[in-house]
Amino acid sequence: MAAIGIIGRDGRMGRAIAAAIEAADHTLAGGADKGEDVAGLADRSDVLIDFSAPGALHTNLHAAVGAGVPILIGTTGLEGQHHTAIDNAARAVPVLQTGNTSLGVTMLAKLVREAADKLDAGWDIEIVEMHHRRKVDAPSGTALLLGEAAAQGRGIDLAENSERGRDGRTGERGDGTIGFASLRGGTVAGEHSVILAGENERIVLSHVAEDRALFARGALTAAAWLIGRGPGRYSMDDVLGL
Repeated sequence: MAAIGIIGRDGRMGRAIAAAIEAADHTLAGGADKGEDVAGLADRSDVLIDFSAPGALHTNLHAAVGAGVPILIGTTGLEGQHHTAIDNAARAVPVLQTGNTSLGVTMLAKLVREAADKLDAGWDIEIVEMHHRRKVDAPSGTALLLGEAAAQGRGIDLAENSERGRDGRTGERGDGTIGFASLRGGTVAGEHSVILAGENERIVLSHVAEDRALFARGALTAAAWLIGRGPGRYSMDDVLGL
């Protein structure tokens, strides 16, 4: 049994994780939201789960390092400075950062990586994602995770080989690039498709999230796995032994 602290307790994911903790063999150490005492929460937790906001990341990492507890970061919309801060914190405590805590999406990313590795650049890759109307970042963290998987398979840098926001006269599609399309509407928990389009054929690898609870269960699985690990930066692949 683990005492789990939730940063971003009042958000959609925070509430879902709290409900999952009640249904599992764990205890809720407490929660923290804007302006609340994250350091105190870290002191009474075996592991922290952070689904807050990018602007709070540095404070949350500092609290985890100060208390010497692992932290799982599911916050999306992170930039280079945030990943640098994560790398620094991972020298002191176990840190798992992911754009998606679904075990199914983790397996999907593995399949995308393998497909991109085996198929040449003549196969165009497009990633299409849809989320609820209140989601503020695009592409989604999961879409970027899948894009990174495709880029790793091809041995290229995603930032230098991606296409986004097409509109008007766009010209021909760049060879070997990875395209993104983001849809927003309704209450969609999350839908992602990776399309590999070749000459006269297509492969479509997809994942549909039917309920936010699946992300919460995946987050609990990963958080419990982190406890007792040595300092370092981990991923959902590590949790599944991929």
